[in-house]
Amino acid sequence: MKIILAILIFSFIIIFHELGHFLFAKKCNVKVNEFTLGLGPTIISWGKGETKYCLKLLPFGGSCVMEGEDEESDSDRAFNKKTLWERFQIVFGGPLFNFILAYILSVVYIASIGVNDTTITEVMENMPAAEAGMEAGDKIISINGYRVHFYNEISIYTFLHPNDDTYTVVYSRDGKKHTATITPKYSEETGRRMLGVTKASDYQKVSPLRVLEYSVYEIKYQIYITLSSLRMLFTGQVSMNEVSGPVGVVTTISSVYDQSVTSGIFYVFVNLTSIAILLSANLGVMNLLPFPALDGGRILLFIIEGIRGKKMKPEIENGINLVGFGLLMLLMIVVMYNDILKLR
Repeated sequence: MKIILAILIFSFIIIFHELGHFLFAKKCNVKVNEFTLGLGPTIISWGKGETKYCLKLLPFGGSCVMEGEDEESDSDRAFNKKTLWERFQIVFGGPLFNFILAYILSVVYIASIGVNDTTITEVMENMPAAEAGMEAGDKIISINGYRVHFYNEISIYTFLHPNDDTYTVVYSRDGKKHTATITPKYSEETGRRMLGVTKASDYQKVSPLRVLEYSVYEIKYQIYITLSSLRMLFTGQVSMNEVSGPVGVVTTISSVYDQSVTSGIFYVFVNLTSIAILLSANLGVMNLLPFPALDGGRILLFIIEGIRGKKMKPEIENGINLVGFGLLMLLMIVVMYNDILKLR
């Protein structure tokens, strides 16, 4: 059951991404030849109109195959015959829909569980925050200029910036803002440097308008985590062995299900919704990276086309995308292999 649930969540996020491409293609009057969920051999296909809908064997991908997208076509409804702005909309539509889905799920999540804000409930003795004069009841506003709205953003920020010598912490007390410069202290217990503040897991319900507002902050937070993790990967602070692919995602979802199910269906729903928010926002960001074969790579080619004032030769563009696709497949194999090794 939990494996099926994990695959359904993963597949839904992918199909929503492809739906963005599909709807913008229809908006721009581009013919969609095939709309697919999955990779590999086709299990079932249907559709009597111009679009064939397919379900493939491996539920770890999808596609929206448009007329004239990767080949020349004389049709007036071909992708390659559309204006630069129309093609941009179609390609950007996939990541955009991932962010829209992440926002919708954030609204559901925050409306269900509430918000654990940045008000401190305890300041540890002989720790940097206490030495800087911070007290229980203070509400942290920002760290090194990064605005925080949820308490877990505080620990995530310090985790993602382990090499910062000091943190400039802005906080409020009795309606007044204060600033403290804190040098984090290494904790043997946690294996990382800490400010020395804690907060009880105290989620408070907020008004409908605040739910909509905090949902924006949630998306900002998820995008920040993704970009910071990529930075740490490229700078060597995180190794490739710590990167997860589809198998790792399914394993994580299964693990969260096992940990939540003993507490009841509500906690299963809330925790899986939280993971779905992360996955959808993550997929949106990753697809916007300026790498060939990704949506971001195509957008980069559109920018180059706009600067040059003319299209790149189709054979060159297709060659670039083909090489990029090959590299992505190779990366996926490596990541999936690492995921499988972690299962042992």
